[in-house]
Order: sequence, then C-alpha cells, then structure tokens
Amino acid sequence: MVAASPRVGEAVRVIFLGPPGAGKGTQAARLAAHLGVPKIGTGEMLRTAIARKTPLGQKVHPFMETGNLVPDELLVALVRERLSERDCGRGFVCDGFPRTLPQALGLEEMSGDPRAWVVFDFEVPRPVLMLRLSGRRWCPSCQATFHLLNDPPTKPGLCDVCGTALVQREDDHESVVAKRLQEYDERTFPLIEYYRTRARMLAVDGDRPMDVVFRELLEAVEVRA
Repeated sequence: MVAASPRVGEAVRVIFLGPPGAGKGTQAARLAAHLGVPKIGTGEMLRTAIARKTPLGQKVHPFMETGNLVPDELLVALVRERLSERDCGRGFVCDGFPRTLPQALGLEEMSGDPRAWVVFDFEVPRPVLMLRLSGRRWCPSCQATFHLLNDPPTKPGLCDVCGTALVQREDDHESVVAKRLQEYDERTFPLIEYYRTRARMLAVDGDRPMDVVFRELLEAVEVRA
C-alpha cells in the first residue's frame, strides 16, 4: 500500500523521472526553490566535473560524449556525497536520478523507505523531445541554458547571465539525442514500474505550459504557491 503524502514539517523527497528534454529540470529547480530544499541534478554535477577536468569528470566524459548513460556506481557515489551535506537535512528534489534499478536501490540505502516519496514521471511526445534537445544551448561557465526557438538569448550566441559564448552540448546533437531516448526507454522503464507500487507516483503531461505543469506539481506535494 502506498503511503500518504508527507505531512508539514517532514523532510520532503521528490524524484523527477522522464526522458531527456521533458522539462523536468526546469520544474525540479522551481519546485526545489519553492520548498526550500536543494535540487540534486546529476547532469549538472557531471557537466561541471567535466568542465573542471576533475578525476570524476575524466571518467564520465567518454560516456556523455557518446550519449551513453554514466555507470551506476559513479552516479551513486556522486549522489551519496551530495546528500551527506547539511542542506539536504530537510529533504531534496532529485532531477534525473535515479535512472536505473541499481541507482534506485542505492538511493534507498541513503534515504530510507520510498513509500512517502513523491515520484513524477514526465511524458512528452518524441518529436517534441527531439526539437527541444537539438535546439538547446548551454553556458559552460554558469550552467545557464537557452533554446534557439523557445528561449533564445538576448544576444545571439551569448549567455544572458555572464556573457560567455554558448555551446551545443555534445549529447544534444540529433544522432546522440536519438540514442539517449532509446537508452532511456530500455533502462528506465523497469524503474517506472518499480516505483508504481513503492512511492506516490504521478504521470505528468510535460507538453503543456510551464505554469500549468507547476501548479499540478504543487498540488501533488500539497504545497500552495
């Protein structure tokens, strides 16, 4: 039996699942800010490690460059280190983690029984995902993201936040995007089935205006804007 949603004062644990480009990163950041808890985004942490050429970054770069998923043990270690920090005491919002059953089991070892967690599964048509991802541009300095059609920078090719030249991430090229989506289907579908009976899991139509989606997320965690 799935437990009820967390009560006021309890640590909140929210997981965002969904294919690349589904919009879960934007919504996860917004929800985390509203709840006053950190957003745990493995993609951001990994890209930062690559940009800084840390030992972890050097290990994961070949996987991200070719659009392959990073090995479970590396991601679990990364998240374990992050969750041990003090600001995670009141809870956290996970963006894109876990993506596999081994990662889910690793998260449970760190954070306990998932029955009180809220898991959002974002669903978006594949043609929309391809358009969203191939048009995305990223600032390697401050991590800000833009989209050539939906959210272009004020000055073409330059970050609005810090002025750095924007780049297209290697894993956002169309051929790599197609591979990422296929791998997501193959590796993450069992995880979706796993959480259906172990958490408060809700399917979310991500192909709607952002404010509409956000209101639905707030209602799910019983928080009012």
